[in-house]
Amino acid sequence: MESEKLDFSLPQKRAKSSVGIFQIVLLIVLIALASANLYLLYSSAAPERRVGSADLTAEQTKALATKLAQRNLYEQSAQCWVQYADRAGLGNSELAKTMFKAAGLFEKAGVYDKAIEYYWRSEMAEELPELKPDINSHVQICFERLGLFSALRYELMDRTALASQQSAGAKVVAEIGPEKITQADLDAFIEMNIDNQLESASAFMSADQLAEQKKQMLGQFANPQAKQQLLQSYIAQQLLYRQALEEGLAKEPKVKALIDNLTRSAMSQTMLNRQIASNVHITETDLQNYYQVNRDKFVEQIKDPNDPNSMITTQKTFEQARQQVMMSLASDKRQEVQQGYLEQLKEKYNVIIHTSEFAPAQPAKP
Repeated sequence: MESEKLDFSLPQKRAKSSVGIFQIVLLIVLIALASANLYLLYSSAAPERRVGSADLTAEQTKALATKLAQRNLYEQSAQCWVQYADRAGLGNSELAKTMFKAAGLFEKAGVYDKAIEYYWRSEMAEELPELKPDINSHVQICFERLGLFSALRYELMDRTALASQQSAGAKVVAEIGPEKITQADLDAFIEMNIDNQLESASAFMSADQLAEQKKQMLGQFANPQAKQQLLQSYIAQQLLYRQALEEGLAKEPKVKALIDNLTRSAMSQTMLNRQIASNVHITETDLQNYYQVNRDKFVEQIKDPNDPNSMITTQKTFEQARQQVMMSLASDKRQEVQQGYLEQLKEKYNVIIHTSEFAPAQPAKP
């Protein structure tokens, strides 16, 4: 076997492929063009950046709050003052003043629950002597506007009580096991019952008239005996309800049907009351005109001064009959609106009543 010869020659360099270089350059160009197209596509499709409240500085927010108030946009202005306080890093005194300003704007906007909250926040930041009288009076007004008279009473008691005294309404009047029923709980129950009684009247009585009526009805429970009697009723309701839950009454078909019927009744009545409230508006002129047209309805029988055994009919003056006139006119308007609204609903839901099915049965022929 012949020994192999070693080859010590250097390998020759391969010629560069011009085609390969061209492909690489072309690929780079295509990638660059694609990137540019994607950038243009997304930049044109992206929505314009909107400046929201979070983008404003504290001073800009303050300026916006002032401008909104000048345009009578009180609730929005109040919200901006709250945002301003959050961003400006105010001290306690300035924070109290800003919260007071926001509360006043909420009150102007008719958002009375928010107004109360921010009047209280003002006090919690720092009790400023110059703001205290205004806060006292405005909190009272807001509670009255909300119709929360028992809450108002406790608020006034708290504001006039010594700091060491127990918070008004926190006094326990009864206990059911671990649950404690406070004076405030009982008053809230009383107020809820009165509100339910006034629900039907709210459709044709003004807010001031409702508030006055509610005050009069609350006055009936100023007597401790009347309040204690209602407490007994409240406790009885709670005990029976808990026992019913324990025995599973809510799962029984008859009880479910009763609950469903009560729910339907409550919702339909509320729907009707809202419709009436939005369509019945009784003015002083309406009352006067109704009285004049229906004077014969507003009379009373009194004893004849010349003959004790006889009665005479006298005409009531408008002021004497005012409440009676209001109730009578409201009843007429309520009936009118109710009939009209129900006719609309019958048409909307395609109601057909087969009156022929209710015709008296014909006697059988002999």
